[in-house]
Amino acid sequence: MLYISDETIDRWIKEDVPYIDLTTLTLGIGGFKGKISFTAREYTVLSGVEEVLRIFAKFGITPIRSLPSGSVVNKGDIFIEAEGLASSLHMAWKMAMNIIEYSSGIATRTKRMVDKAKLVSPQITVVATRKSFPGTKELAIKSIIAGGAFPHRLGLSETILIFKQHITFLGDINNLAQIMKQIKTNACEKKIIVEVERIEDALHLIGSGVDGLQFDKIPANDLRIMVDQIRRLNPNITLLGAGGINGDNIEEYARTGIDAIVTTSMYFGKPSDIGVTMEKI
Repeated sequence: MLYISDETIDRWIKEDVPYIDLTTLTLGIGGFKGKISFTAREYTVLSGVEEVLRIFAKFGITPIRSLPSGSVVNKGDIFIEAEGLASSLHMAWKMAMNIIEYSSGIATRTKRMVDKAKLVSPQITVVATRKSFPGTKELAIKSIIAGGAFPHRLGLSETILIFKQHITFLGDINNLAQIMKQIKTNACEKKIIVEVERIEDALHLIGSGVDGLQFDKIPANDLRIMVDQIRRLNPNITLLGAGGINGDNIEEYARTGIDAIVTTSMYFGKPSDIGVTMEKI
């Protein structure tokens, strides 16, 4: 689903196990063989499973069974079982649990938002911003995809999204509109999207040939009126809603007629509740 390098996996391991597992070494239990099991304690959309299995492989832990990322599990469901030496199981345990819990938390929140939005507007897309915590982007992107969303922008090199902070250096919307033809010439294979807050600016940019508009922090009722007005002028323009959209109000925004909902909220919240047990075999 998403490529994560061996270098990244090794960095995660080194972060948690800089040298040895002192506790297991002190107890003298490292040579015993054991089994580790991961169990959902609540409804969960899984993410990060494949990365956990790669960590297991680094430690010589053998998977018995597992469910892939994107699987839905309920309270009491076991979704990973594996066997290995106690020394290996204890070194892999916490980092594996952290990856599963945090990644699945994002995936679960994402699926709930996607399901709510599509129940209202089946054609709408939920896209996640690039506001994930630095250093966690790969897992964050994997998790939102597991939950049914898509990335809004993977980075600054990917898309052209013009904010008011850019327009500050051009002067105003009028100046931006005047150079729209040149912008489209400079990046002829890309869509030009501009974030706006006022209908007047939106209408002005439509006349300049902009490909899409992203509305920032517009109340849903007001946005619905704007969308109706814009669709009458250009039914094919891409329209996105952003700013303050979350699981509590996503249905309101899905009813506005926009093409996509842009949100950060799936990144923030509690991790999934996952239980991990070990047994000597």
